Amino acid sequence: MSNRVLCREASHAGSWYTASGPQLSAQLEGWLSQVQSTKRPARAIIAPHAGYTYCGSCAAHAYKQVDPSITRRIFILGPSHHVPLSRCALSSVDIYRTPLYDLRIDQKVYADLWKTGMFERMSLQTDEDEHSIEMHLPYTAKAMESHKDEFTIVPVLVGALSETKEQEFGKLFSKYLADPCNLFVVSSDFCHWGQRFRYSYYDESQGEIYRSIEHLDKMGMSIIEQLDPVSFSNYLKKYHNTICGRHPIGVLLNAITELQKNGMNMSFSFLNYAQSSQCRNWQDSSDKGRKAGVSVVTSKNQWL
Repeated sequence: MSNRVLCREASHAGSWYTASGPQLSAQLEGWLSQVQSTKRPARAIIAPHAGYTYCGSCAAHAYKQVDPSITRRIFILGPSHHVPLSRCALSSVDIYRTPLYDLRIDQKVYADLWKTGMFERMSLQTDEDEHSIEMHLPYTAKAMESHKDEFTIVPVLVGALSETKEQEFGKLFSKYLADPCNLFVVSSDFCHWGQRFRYSYYDESQGEIYRSIEHLDKMGMSIIEQLDPVSFSNYLKKYHNTICGRHPIGVLLNAITELQKNGMNMSFSFLNYAQSSQCRNWQDSSDKGRKAGVSVVTSKNQWL
């Protein structure tokens, strides 16, 4: 039996963010230094996965709420952009590389998740093609660098789950969310608008198109803050907002609902909202040619 350590390379380094460790560290430090740690310690965050040029400063609002002194395991739930998945998938490697330092996957938790029979396995190709998890690795490494040898990660690729599946995975992950040593990172951009995305919802009463997009996103954000997965599903059915992390968000909301049934009180508040470009006409696209969307948002979640 081979004891060879399998690694996922930082495949988007050098394009979506700099491949230089010192330069990346300084860049992340700069963004983090500009925001306040008002909601520490976060138990879960929602943060974007666009290129750092577009969302680096926005994501800092979420990662500033991470307390590395108590965090020992970080679950990263990202949507699948390249392969169809009706369930969730786990990585086939041991190490996720970043330009800062390597991150170790928690093989004990992975083993427990495998035993449920609810997960598929990602191929290395799928893993390295996907950006929704990778874009959180450098920020995770930076936020945890003072305790870099004391934590593991649990990357989970989330498929196009039905509402029932979101409930099932939410229930499964709720026991991990209940542990104050665990942090959940939910990877999501918000509205992808334009002909390329076949989505052009426009409420003229809001003014220009980008104002309509902001109003639509903030409507969804307000519903997420209510921590009600049913209301969030109804919002998506009504407006079809192209929130690419809607299924990871649904899993998180259902996990919180499960904990609330047991008397645990949780709150959620969005700390920042930004758009990578402002759409003003029908030819505009919401992501300036990037695969990630126009609207990026951060949030945190903590015990009251």
